[in-house]
Amino acid sequence: MPKLLNTARIHFVRGFTLIEVMVVIVILAIMAAMIVPKVMSRPDEARIVAARQDVASLAQAVKLYKLDNKQYPPGDQGLNALLGRYLDRLPQDPWGKPYQYLFPGVRGEFDIWSFGADGVPGGEAGNADIGSWAL
Repeated sequence: MPKLLNTARIHFVRGFTLIEVMVVIVILAIMAAMIVPKVMSRPDEARIVAARQDVASLAQAVKLYKLDNKQYPPGDQGLNALLGRYLDRLPQDPWGKPYQYLFPGVRGEFDIWSFGADGVPGGEAGNADIGSWAL
């Protein structure tokens, strides 16, 4: 006797309900609200790190200058005394302003610093001065 094929099988495909989709969207929105502010502050942190690295490099160049010349670059020449032999060019801070140099220094034998994001002395957090005294 021939076999009968069971063609009455019907498969139901179940989709997502509106409530399930909305719950996922709410969860994603909460996660974005927690993550986005942290990611957005990264450029400011990167500029501060770059300024610290520049100050450290400039301080090393000043120390090499002293080894060769038995004294630090004079205050009137400033960091320009490093051009040629110690530096190819003078970097600007990440905010586009020149680094400051003082000899004799107030906080050390010499001081090299950036005024930070606000470009004026002092400040807090991202606006704080970044200098060779903090290395």
